[in-house]
Amino acid sequence: MRAEILSTGDEVRTGAVVDTNAAFIAEALETIGITVTRHTCVGDDLDDIAAALQEIASRSDMAVVTGGLGPTADDRTAEAAARAAGVVLEEMPVALEQIERFFNARGMVMSATNRKQALIPQGALVLENTDGTAPGFRMTIGGCRMVFLPGVPREMRPMLARHVVNDFTEQHRSDGVVHAVDVIPTFGLPESVVGDKLKGITPTNGSLRVGLRVLFPEIHVRIYGQGGRPETLAAQMRQLKETICERLGKRVLSTDGKRLPEVLGRMLMERRATLAVAESCTGGLMAKQLTDVPGSSGFFLLSAVTYANEAKMAVLGVAPETLERYGAVDEATAREMAEGARRCAGADYALSTTGIAGPDGGTAEKPVGTVCIGLATPEGTRTFRYVFPFGDRDLNRRLFAATAFDRLRQYLMGTLRVNGSTEQ
Repeated sequence: MRAEILSTGDEVRTGAVVDTNAAFIAEALETIGITVTRHTCVGDDLDDIAAALQEIASRSDMAVVTGGLGPTADDRTAEAAARAAGVVLEEMPVALEQIERFFNARGMVMSATNRKQALIPQGALVLENTDGTAPGFRMTIGGCRMVFLPGVPREMRPMLARHVVNDFTEQHRSDGVVHAVDVIPTFGLPESVVGDKLKGITPTNGSLRVGLRVLFPEIHVRIYGQGGRPETLAAQMRQLKETICERLGKRVLSTDGKRLPEVLGRMLMERRATLAVAESCTGGLMAKQLTDVPGSSGFFLLSAVTYANEAKMAVLGVAPETLERYGAVDEATAREMAEGARRCAGADYALSTTGIAGPDGGTAEKPVGTVCIGLATPEGTRTFRYVFPFGDRDLNRRLFAATAFDRLRQYLMGTLRVNGSTEQ
């Protein structure tokens, strides 16, 4: 089945609001075997929306449309859908009841402008929105099945799950078709190398295929399966997953889709171990990513963002002579930062980052992209120095943080030793 995604709204078209909906929808559809062929964005113009809907209807089997279902004058998606289908708008009692129920449940009086949201294209099926005032709807235009959802992510996402993913999955179960997706996150190899290592592994029967997705700084291997018998498909995917993991070895982060911070958190919790971090160039990013992990209070003790040299000395106990002799971006400084964080927190492990994220500040000896990482453990401390090829500040910071996490991950796995040496 070929599907398209249409995002509406001037705020999305102009970039004032980042369109996270399209990515979320595409991934959700992918997991149930629906191939998304295009993402389209138009503003709030009635003619543009109607034309886009007709174009999509002429070439696709299905579409998910977001945005433009609000109560204001510039919310015109329902009107555009009616025009594209050649029908009129009707006030749907079930939609009006939904809206009134939403306000009543919160002790609020429904504004007269919200009544507009009950105007639905004739013949469309109203979809319940339990998290907002904008009912969704489903209708067919030119043979293309279209689902219209609000643009607010917290409203759109549960509606997508209920009215698209679940409905489609149930339909295909009844048809005897099973879809499955497995995700294997990796770190430490570029996409081209991962692709080379996985050449020739996809079965020839057509039930499985392998794809790669870059979620910087990780590369995710995705296994797509389709078949008639769930147990057969599961066995095929399990065998393929084992082969992929064998080829990628220690670069595999997890076999259940978990990304690096969560993987590291899980490893620490399993060992009942604790972690502290000392950050300079990453500016608190490591702490943010760790505290995003559910249950992080069980392993994460301390974050010290010691951006200035004075803070490195006062908070972490970095020796003034170390900074004077070697500078802030050096393995010696990273060592003392990690050891200081471990000592201050009383943690089992500590990580430190100090580097040059860019876009300026680099030198011939220490160019932009240089990072020094410290890993302090009960066995001792090891330091690492890397120079990454990115001039982008955000990319470098994310890569610095991930690299530090991965050093500890590999240490806990037993694939990296702490012997006091420096890795180039």
